[in-house]
Amino acid sequence: MWSWDAFFSILTSEQLLEGAWVTIWLTVVSMILGLALAVVVALARSSKFLPLRAISGFYVWLMRGTPLLVQLVIIYTGLPQVGIKLGVIQAALLGLVLNEAAYLSEIVRSGLLSVPAGQTEAARALGMSPAKVFRVVVLPQALRVMIPPLGNSFNGLLKTTTLVSVISVQELLRRTQFLVQINFRVLEGLCAAALYFLVLTTLWGLVQRMLEARAGRGYDRNYRRKNGAGTRVLDDSAMEAEAVNR
Repeated sequence: MWSWDAFFSILTSEQLLEGAWVTIWLTVVSMILGLALAVVVALARSSKFLPLRAISGFYVWLMRGTPLLVQLVIIYTGLPQVGIKLGVIQAALLGLVLNEAAYLSEIVRSGLLSVPAGQTEAARALGMSPAKVFRVVVLPQALRVMIPPLGNSFNGLLKTTTLVSVISVQELLRRTQFLVQINFRVLEGLCAAALYFLVLTTLWGLVQRMLEARAGRGYDRNYRRKNGAGTRVLDDSAMEAEAVNR
């Protein structure tokens, strides 16, 4: 039968709190490194150099077409057979980063492609360098498109970290399994872990909404003009001119 005492004992145990911390930092580090790699892959896929496009395309196809669990097992148990030995944390990070970057690269690429080519051409015509065009014209508009799917990816990654328990990383689920083996309270232990994930994803949802609101606020301020009770949207030419002049 269900035991509230066992549930609260597991919920407030030091082991579970430590496991939650491992889950959080593993998610944050994997997301940051994965996003950095994703930008490189997205730029490579948009390159005019065919071999670069082919290599980056193959990478995305391979990472998205095979399960993360299989990738983790190959990295942790397969690479030592060819002389590459990694610790559990290193293997977990490598697997999560490589897998996440493949998905994030498509988000980054779609965000960059969402910016009309006419705006970059107009900026270049005004004498802006490619770096300044990217920083001033392309990136602010692309971020507005990318933030929602990037936030969803972070939410998914937070829960995907449970897979690294297979290679013995001491994250939230792995710590829960240890506690269950000690007191034999399977339902209470798993419900406690689920509650931790629910709290973490809820908190991230609040952060994500704040980021989306902040990104959209600049767009509304520059591209909308309030007139009484109504709102008038600027035409395309005015939008391009304002984006270039910022």
